[in-house]
Amino acid sequence: MNFEPTEEQQQIAQTIRDFGKKAILPHVLEWDEQQEFPVALFKELGKLGLMGVLVPEQYGGSGLGYLEYVTVVSEIARFCGAIGLSVAAHNSLCTGHILQFGNEEQKQRWLPKLATAEWIGAWGLTEPNTGSDAMNMKCVAKQDGTDWIIDGTKCWITHGKSCDVAVVIARTGDVRDSHGMTAFVVEKGTPGFSGGKKENKLGMRASETAEMIFSNCRIPAANVLGTVGDGFIQSMKVLDGGRISIAALSLGIAKGARDAALKYAKERYQFDQPIASFQGVSFKLADMATEIEAAELLTLQAADMKNRKEKMTQQAAMAKYYASEVAVRVANDAVQIFGGYGYTKDFPVEKFYRDAKLCTIGEGTSEIQKIVIAREALR
Repeated sequence: MNFEPTEEQQQIAQTIRDFGKKAILPHVLEWDEQQEFPVALFKELGKLGLMGVLVPEQYGGSGLGYLEYVTVVSEIARFCGAIGLSVAAHNSLCTGHILQFGNEEQKQRWLPKLATAEWIGAWGLTEPNTGSDAMNMKCVAKQDGTDWIIDGTKCWITHGKSCDVAVVIARTGDVRDSHGMTAFVVEKGTPGFSGGKKENKLGMRASETAEMIFSNCRIPAANVLGTVGDGFIQSMKVLDGGRISIAALSLGIAKGARDAALKYAKERYQFDQPIASFQGVSFKLADMATEIEAAELLTLQAADMKNRKEKMTQQAAMAKYYASEVAVRVANDAVQIFGGYGYTKDFPVEKFYRDAKLCTIGEGTSEIQKIVIAREALR
């Protein structure tokens, strides 16, 4: 397999680097400290075609593939993991679910607004008592004539308060029945749908994470995605693509931390020589380079298989698991190379360190990825 970046990927990367230096980098610390979700920035990213990367041009998207998508998420995350996370969640979860399972009328209705970031999207699967145990969900939808009425709470939802539209998975059948859940599209302003508590997080602080609350929330049958009872099955397929997102996000964070550590190691002098010349530091840089390369190859392999519409459950889980753990290790070593300075907010590595940890938790913990990988290996 040849994963040399194409001319198009190189152009996308350069566009993001130019944009990031002007529009993201100067504000990273401010957004992080204030936990500000910068909606205006995402409108600008929408104008660049980066909020509908995988959406076909007929629906207002960029019509690109997963290799380009990996480039987008990883390049943004080199500047700020939180912005990369929000771009990933919007593209692969909410927009991706409608793109993959919506009918033509639904695609025409919602995708153009999502692809341009006129509307910000959210995706609701997780609940307070059902993190990895999604089949035990308590949020229910009951049929009332041709409508459905949703009651319950979703938590840890990216853009849970600020979204304009959300794809929500609710139980429509028996508990622990894989065909007992259904996906609904819920628009902001629908009576009975509101945002709840916003989480105060360790990292990824400029990416909003909040509850979504449903109380006697009436949804027309036209807002059901796919077939009633297929919501859980759909979600598992959406998460396969989502794992590529988190792998790409992890890759970008790792590269950002590595870039900072490399630069500092060449500039920082101790005992009359740059610290990069000391074996203790150079070996850390060697490990970073090797593990980032391996993580990137795993991520691109999963993306390539997704492009080819091949089954890539195991490969996506491997990429997500490995890349997220690499991001944590690289960020940890970057802080160590910076020494005391790495522990301050004057340098970027402390934020990469805080942001990286989420990648081992969100969209399936590292432990869940191991279960998926082992299950596929044992087939």
